[in-house]
Amino acid sequence: MAKFKRGQGKRPSMAAGYGIQQTEEGLLPWTWLSERMAASRSYWLATVQPTGKPHAAPIWGIWLDEQFYFGTDRHSRKGKNLAANPQAVVHLESGDEVVILEGYVEEVPDSPLHDRYTAVYEAKYHFRPGPPNETAVTYRLVPTAAFAWLESDFPNTATRWEWRS
Repeated sequence: MAKFKRGQGKRPSMAAGYGIQQTEEGLLPWTWLSERMAASRSYWLATVQPTGKPHAAPIWGIWLDEQFYFGTDRHSRKGKNLAANPQAVVHLESGDEVVILEGYVEEVPDSPLHDRYTAVYEAKYHFRPGPPNETAVTYRLVPTAAFAWLESDFPNTATRWEWRS
């Protein structure tokens, strides 16, 4: 599993025209990202089809133990894409309070962790997902990088976190 030290954000690498400064002043704390991931109702998931064509879809999900979890049908476009290529991006709907997570997904088996996922999901959406089976799958996004910023204070708040294997 990737290792991450919470709160150790740094500046993202962007083209010079964006004006990203290399100072630590204005960096967002990890708690800012975590609070928004937990509070959001809907998210966007980007995957890649086997042909290389990108696919984006709105999804529901939960933030549990500082990680993002969601479910889908194995036969849906996103389910097929993730089975072929587990790389994914999840981001909030907002362009004003930006949170972007890059990484890969892992299946969550029927387990005590899945029971916790189900309980949190049901409390949030008033819908209880069933256990994983031949049709339904639950994923955990294992992040490799995260980005966050406030549009109203960009580029001062532009922050990046990285995980190391």
